[in-house]
Amino acid sequence: QVRLVESGGGLVQAGGSLRLSCAAPGIIFSLSTMGWYRQAPGEQREMVATIRSSGTTNYADSVRGRFTISRDNANTTVYLQMNSLKPEDTAVYYCAVLPTIWGQGTQVTVSS
Repeated sequence: QVRLVESGGGLVQAGGSLRLSCAAPGIIFSLSTMGWYRQAPGEQREMVATIRSSGTTNYADSVRGRFTISRDNANTTVYLQMNSLKPEDTAVYYCAVLPTIWGQGTQVTVSS
């Protein structure tokens, strides 16, 4: 059974940065589309960013220009670099091997 291992969440002040990592052993990583999603309290889960096997990326409008998704195929790891964080970025962030494998989530809290 594939288990995604997320790390890098935490508490940061507005304007700060965090880098999330997600290790995905046991899958054909280089052929997989990977994604980061988030869910704030009382809200539905939403797409933050995705990256295809080709390296093509897609971002939610709310994070474009501030967040960067990248992948390291050799180490089967996907990253989410988050800069200029805002309080509204506060959520549980989930890594996914799209469309069906999800991580356990990591909390990101941005204080004002």
